[in-house]
Amino acid sequence: MKRIFIYLALVSVVLFMAACSNCGGDKNKPQAQPEAYVSNAPAFNVDSAYQFLKAQCAFGPRVMNSEAHDRCGDYIVATFKQYGATVYEQLADLKLYDGTPIKNRNIIAAFNEGAPRRIMICSHWDSRPWADHDDDEANHKTPIDGANDGASGVAVLMELARQFAQKMPAIGVDLVCFDAEDCGTPEWDKADHDSEHTWCLGSQYWAGKHHKEGYVADYGILLDMVGGPNSVFLKESFSIQMAPAVTDKVWAAGQRIGYANYFVSDIAGFVTDDHVPVNQCGIPCTDVIASDRNSGGFCHTWHTMADNVNNIDLNVLKAVGQTMMEVIYTEE
Repeated sequence: MKRIFIYLALVSVVLFMAACSNCGGDKNKPQAQPEAYVSNAPAFNVDSAYQFLKAQCAFGPRVMNSEAHDRCGDYIVATFKQYGATVYEQLADLKLYDGTPIKNRNIIAAFNEGAPRRIMICSHWDSRPWADHDDDEANHKTPIDGANDGASGVAVLMELARQFAQKMPAIGVDLVCFDAEDCGTPEWDKADHDSEHTWCLGSQYWAGKHHKEGYVADYGILLDMVGGPNSVFLKESFSIQMAPAVTDKVWAAGQRIGYANYFVSDIAGFVTDDHVPVNQCGIPCTDVIASDRNSGGFCHTWHTMADNVNNIDLNVLKAVGQTMMEVIYTEE
């Protein structure tokens, strides 16, 4: 024991002297700083994305069975084709919460179809038929523009398509526009409906019958309400539960390119959204869905008449779009 004690004492002296060798005159010597991360992803053009957003809203509310819905769908298809996508359309006769028949139209734009690996970036393109959270009760049965809740996510997808036409990613990417997401039971309907399953009708249909037989993707990312004011993106609980690796990947990408103030690693609650059916059919999918930075709930324009082009924050739209570019162009 004595020999061990003496040995340890000698080791301590040596370590102390080694530590002191860095003291004294070198204490003010500048320490090497880690190099700043430089991304190889192209720049996301937020002004272009905003034009895509405004073009969608110019048709009017994209509610089911409306002329505005049909015309906007045609515009989305034509735009994707313009940028070289192979476009698939899923047409289906579905029913709303009260039995009203609707014509569902999922739109899928495939890029780099020959690639051995694929990912999918999704959004919904319909808008809420009822402003059932508006402060004015007289507006509760009025359709909303859905600039943030619908058009913002699709605008990111359309700008991604424009970018792909200039520089194709190494992997295959499918841009998926789900229909009939926002047709869930309105707040003013007091009837006994199975409310949870009245949302996300288009993605439920797609999960049961893909647009292409045998379709597989490594993972998916859902964009929902990605342009609203005062937005922050927390890790949604279904995403953590069903797609933890994808969630971590997306948030890490946003943080390393300078958007840590938007992509915050706190946990949000469970949200019924299009990513749930995608996960249930075997493709891990995370939900990039905004919370209000102050209240923790959805953006204050959610399901109100204020969800229009005047209440879009380009900084938020840029943060999400550039993060998607980072994820896509860093995959091998």
